[in-house]
Amino acid sequence: MSTEKKNKFGLSKEDKKNLLESLRARKKSAAPEEQDANFHSIVPPSHYKIEEFPEYQKLHLHRVVAEKAKIENPFFREQEGIAGSEVTVGNHQLINFANYNYLGLNGHPEVSQAAHEAIDTYGTSVSASRIVAGERRIHRELENKIAEIYNTDDAVVMVSGYATNLTVIGNLLGPKDLILYDNFSHNSILQGTELSSAKRRMFPHNDMQMLDQILKDIRPQYERCLIVVEGVYSMDGDAAPLDQLVDIKNRHKCLLMVDEAHSLGVLGESGRGIGEHFGVDGKEVDIWMGTLSKTTAGCGGYIAGSNALVEYLKFQAPGFVYSVGMPPPVAAAALKSLEIMIREPERVKKFRDNANLFLKLAKEAGLNTGLSQGHAVIPIIIGNSVKAGRLSARLFDEGIYAPPIIYPAVPEESARLRFFISSEHSEEQIVTAVKKTQQCANEI
Repeated sequence: MSTEKKNKFGLSKEDKKNLLESLRARKKSAAPEEQDANFHSIVPPSHYKIEEFPEYQKLHLHRVVAEKAKIENPFFREQEGIAGSEVTVGNHQLINFANYNYLGLNGHPEVSQAAHEAIDTYGTSVSASRIVAGERRIHRELENKIAEIYNTDDAVVMVSGYATNLTVIGNLLGPKDLILYDNFSHNSILQGTELSSAKRRMFPHNDMQMLDQILKDIRPQYERCLIVVEGVYSMDGDAAPLDQLVDIKNRHKCLLMVDEAHSLGVLGESGRGIGEHFGVDGKEVDIWMGTLSKTTAGCGGYIAGSNALVEYLKFQAPGFVYSVGMPPPVAAAALKSLEIMIREPERVKKFRDNANLFLKLAKEAGLNTGLSQGHAVIPIIIGNSVKAGRLSARLFDEGIYAPPIIYPAVPEESARLRFFISSEHSEEQIVTAVKKTQQCANEI
């Protein structure tokens, strides 16, 4: 055993000698300013100038292509008034198929009045995270209503629907766990799985046989397993087979999460979502997720489920704990929207009739509606981003507002126009929209 004496820093004489020689060698090398100059001369602009980032250059290229094709930028158009079945953009009065106001509750007098009253009572912000000092009665009233709709123990609302998926999926599982998600899943789901330290596996869209096989093959290798699907898929307008998913998750002892962003207010006789549509009790699904920006005429996200789930998220989900509480007028608007939805099921029926009519006419016109089942979303697939942009521009000139969905939001061969249907659309508006879409598509 060495008995060599060391100084107070734990260095022997030999260690000290080597350290001093290293320091002398560094002094003899190039001066710091020369080293900096050498370094700066080899760093390309794409490493420190945003306009030189390859990602930005790619975006810029899309804009150049659109300009050469004489396609006006269809994005970020400034609109006036309420997003209803019609909208004014500049000097254009258009039939509007570009919003999520499925049941026409955005701008409903009772919804607006509820928001006004909440401002009078609480102001425009709760000015703190709920866990610290931002808790208000309107939050719990909204959460109780959501839990009632899903027949779950409890619910929690958050200020962003996108962030709700990130913070829940990203923080509920760990490195010994597995997440299985549909390959048509929304970006917020994909980002949530990447944030998580769990193993991630994608399964083909709505392929329950493949999902079942994946679980048979690898489920025993992991502790917890989460299956994530959407109630209605936002790009294609088809529904997940919830009854089969519940069976699969029970047999393989998994957790099931359903994103209801586009299915609340859309599916089920009273608009309660995919559970009502398939006759599945709310307690059969472990995690109900949804957004408040569509049917419920507000903004934000929610989770409904067991008491344990909600309590855990309220104390552990960063997107809730470290974020300000939902603004009172937004919570009040969402709550009143849910009350009207349940009170007036005829809105849901009118919406469903409109969606079925649009899908039927579009198919008869020979338009490619993809996988749409006549729910909230009906795509018209063009298969080329430039053509999709041209068709959208032509329809805009014809009084139809339906922006294009192009790569990278969807694969290039799936570029499309996406029509969102509302209970407020008239039969005449739907007939006109389909007819003009067919005419313009044939011309292009």
